[in-house]
Amino acid sequence: MTGTAGNLRLSDFAGQYLDAMSGKLSPVVYSSYRKVIENIVLPALGHHKIAEIRPVHVQEFVKILSAAPMRKRDGSPYEDGRTVSTSTVKRKLAVLQSMLTFVVKLGYIPSNPADTRRLTLPKQIQPEIQIFIKQEAAQILNCLQNEPLQFQALVQLAIFTGARQGELVGLKFSDVDFFNNKLTISRSAYKLKGEQVRTKAPKSNKIRTVALNSSCVGLLKDLMKQHTEEAKRLGSQWRGKNWVFTQWNGEIMHPQTPSRQFAKFLKRNNIEHRKFHSLRHTSAILLLYNGTDLKTVQERLGHADFTTTNKYLHLVEQADVEAVNSLETLLTVSNNAKSG
Repeated sequence: MTGTAGNLRLSDFAGQYLDAMSGKLSPVVYSSYRKVIENIVLPALGHHKIAEIRPVHVQEFVKILSAAPMRKRDGSPYEDGRTVSTSTVKRKLAVLQSMLTFVVKLGYIPSNPADTRRLTLPKQIQPEIQIFIKQEAAQILNCLQNEPLQFQALVQLAIFTGARQGELVGLKFSDVDFFNNKLTISRSAYKLKGEQVRTKAPKSNKIRTVALNSSCVGLLKDLMKQHTEEAKRLGSQWRGKNWVFTQWNGEIMHPQTPSRQFAKFLKRNNIEHRKFHSLRHTSAILLLYNGTDLKTVQERLGHADFTTTNKYLHLVEQADVEAVNSLETLLTVSNNAKSG
């Protein structure tokens, strides 16, 4: 990198920052950072000399982010003119904050002008955790009996292990201990645009082993047998490499396939739509409501600390209150009937 702190522009620094982050960020996060820098940060602030960037410039950047239109999956804006969420603004601002933190570490500037304490940010409303209540979870399991074997195994594992979508897609049969009914989650599948499906370590690099129920073990055994039969039938067309969840020819499933299949499944069975990730939240809630201690739930879900797991507690308390109120209503009706 050429230049001094006095004349170096942010656009000149972006390449060095990305080079430094390439080995520290996961491939998916690195790709998203690069897109934000190229498409948003540099067009807005790239022409500024690093030493001259002030909180007022960053505050204007936040204003630009907040006014950006929210877009549909096809890239078109919503007709009602809605703008991006506060969480989206903060995620993109975090990229600029990371860049300028690195600039501070290199000694080009004494402090970070994008420090949150020096900015006024839009108030963030904590998103509600979406779960399937126990009756809905039971309905899902019942409706699964009419689905293909692979989809049955996918959804049951999501409910009973709480594994993330990418972690499920990244499973191999060698990860299953059929003798001790255990599953080791050691990788997560992802796909960048224009590239093949790849795998990386799970989030927070937490490799974990969880106990499996007999139903999941039985489904996995049947699925492995089905793969063996398909491999024989397809011969040289079979490209399987021991993946549990696959395409028709044994290649690893696309990481977004579970979401698409699950949405169609819910619609077919008249169950209110929620994201596939809601199965992970549901798993945590069901475990806690059944009396499982917080530490065990944290380890099964692969949370880095208790802070993330703690967010489920208020939902358990809420469910407990609703259960008590339902019981009180039931008893009141019963007593009224007797006295009448």
